[in-house]
Amino acid sequence: MKHLLSLLAALLLAVAPALACTNLIAGRQATDNGHIYISYAADSYSLYGFLRFQPAADYEEGAMRPITDWDTGKPLGQIPQVRHTYSVVGNMNEHQLTIGETTWGGREELYGETGIDYGSLIYIALERCRTAREAIDCITSLAQTYGYASEGESFTIADTQEVWILELIGKGKTEKGCVWVATRIPDDCISAHANQARITTIDFSDKRHKNWMWADDVVSFAREKGYFDGKERDFSFSDTYNPLDFSGLYVCEARVWSFFRRYADMEQYLDYVMGRSKERMPLYVRPNHPVTLQEMKEAMRDQYEGTALDITQGIAAGPWNSKLRYGSLGFKLDSVQYWYERPIATQQTGWSFVAQIRPNAPDHIGGIFWFGVDDAATSMYMPMYCTINDVPECLKEGNGDLYTYSPTSAFWTFNKVANYAYSKYSRMRPDIRLVQQQWDSHLAALIPAIDNMVMHMSVEDAREALTSFSCQQAEAVTNAWKKLFEYLLVKYLDGQERKETGAPKNGRGQFLRNDYGMPVGPNRLNFPDAFLRQIAPQTAHE
Repeated sequence: MKHLLSLLAALLLAVAPALACTNLIAGRQATDNGHIYISYAADSYSLYGFLRFQPAADYEEGAMRPITDWDTGKPLGQIPQVRHTYSVVGNMNEHQLTIGETTWGGREELYGETGIDYGSLIYIALERCRTAREAIDCITSLAQTYGYASEGESFTIADTQEVWILELIGKGKTEKGCVWVATRIPDDCISAHANQARITTIDFSDKRHKNWMWADDVVSFAREKGYFDGKERDFSFSDTYNPLDFSGLYVCEARVWSFFRRYADMEQYLDYVMGRSKERMPLYVRPNHPVTLQEMKEAMRDQYEGTALDITQGIAAGPWNSKLRYGSLGFKLDSVQYWYERPIATQQTGWSFVAQIRPNAPDHIGGIFWFGVDDAATSMYMPMYCTINDVPECLKEGNGDLYTYSPTSAFWTFNKVANYAYSKYSRMRPDIRLVQQQWDSHLAALIPAIDNMVMHMSVEDAREALTSFSCQQAEAVTNAWKKLFEYLLVKYLDGQERKETGAPKNGRGQFLRNDYGMPVGPNRLNFPDAFLRQIAPQTAHE
């Protein structure tokens, strides 16, 4: 069956909890404007899309910070608080430090249960650190001191000058601490990770840590556990702590491949992501043209279109090329495990972002945290300046939740559009794409103007103006998607397609009426011929 690859279930590791998020990276010399771009999709059926906001604060000596598991809400204890914390909007703080992650699980016996979880480590570092190197030291020191209460993780950590990937896993339920490695991504390169550890050999000769950092026992711990018995120069972090299996290739590494293919010839690695070759992809590549902000957004909307892994093709996509798959990431049939394609843009995304880190921007303007909720393929990235002092109502925590519908929530608004579109995806997505493109262009044009407007303001006035701008744009985009849903509901009512007299105006469809003002009949579109040929043998005929 096309696009479904199988492997005996006995050969697979248990990876269901780990196949979630995606991070994409573009260094400052790899982009068209000297900005740094990193992205993150928080993909989980249990995540609600809202924009986290933590204002800067001062604390009394002796204050404690509670630690709550980010995934479950379970209290994990508390640690001493620092005297001052920075303002954090989403995953970017006021100094443009930005952190994303993807979970890869790794060796189950190394999972921790006590200490600090990966999500808390991210936000503690954002509250306390100005640079990527400070954040790496903060995260690893806290995990070593208090224990690491999560599975294996890859973190993307970026400031205005550098981008690092930090990979980390605990030491099990009975031993406190973690083993880890971090490497700097060259400024003129792009990189990515997607639920599979990607750092292999380590340059242990980099004693001054210009491009490499690692735990002192990263190799000796592996020897102690019996994971590795070779020479230090041959040690591979990924192969030791997160050995590749079929799902790590087809479900995880394939997303990295799909990003890289936009900027380099990656045909040779198609066999690798299909599980037919062991020639690993590089950790990073130099792009064949400068990366733009819009390209990063489009990469987050990727569904493998035009490749052998295109999730909108094949019998599982149905007659209207839906990307929706039911159940888990695959299924077991007659003792064989099958896997669906898993693109970057997926229906279970709670929220995602593209962080625009601007090295030359004044501190009071800073970076832009382009934030979106739900499936990136049908959503919009809304500009949130990193120094804003409030977030829009449509994105606030508490405005609805996963079990509570709210008509003013961006998450529920975007979900209505996406879920309605999945059943007639190839017919509705062009309508959605048109609105996306219009808003992408509109917002891109506004940013230089707002930058110029606040350039000479005081810091306080600039933050007020940027807060107002960010909130207004988020509410405007959310309202546009409400109108888009109404338009799609009318146009595709009962599975048909209403006849139009022109493009929608102000989000409202211009539908054909007869001379007396009454609606005329719809275009009754049949299934595509390819699908008709599949159902014809089971359909009555003359």
